[in-house]
Amino acid sequence: MDTAKLKQTIKTRFDHKQARIVLRETYQAKMLFAHMGGMWRAGPDLINLCNVCDSIAVLEDIYNTPIRVYTKDLKEQAMQLWQEQMNAWEKEYQEISKLR
Repeated sequence: MDTAKLKQTIKTRFDHKQARIVLRETYQAKMLFAHMGGMWRAGPDLINLCNVCDSIAVLEDIYNTPIRVYTKDLKEQAMQLWQEQMNAWEKEYQEISKLR
């Protein structure tokens, strides 16, 4: 393998790794949403927490502020946003994986 081809292979792999990191950070930022005066990050942790709590609970938002919430409403909003963003993230991930 010549040096130019080796450099290109390394560059492609490095670019792919960087693209994955940027993609993850981008979609993690899109998982943030406001609800009942707090800021929340949609994801399995929040959804599971809502599942085990009573219908009204005081939960800590991403800024460590206690917020009284209706867990059913918070869970529904979190699940909808999380699934939308995960579907979009997976689609973009498949596209950058094809380039590698």
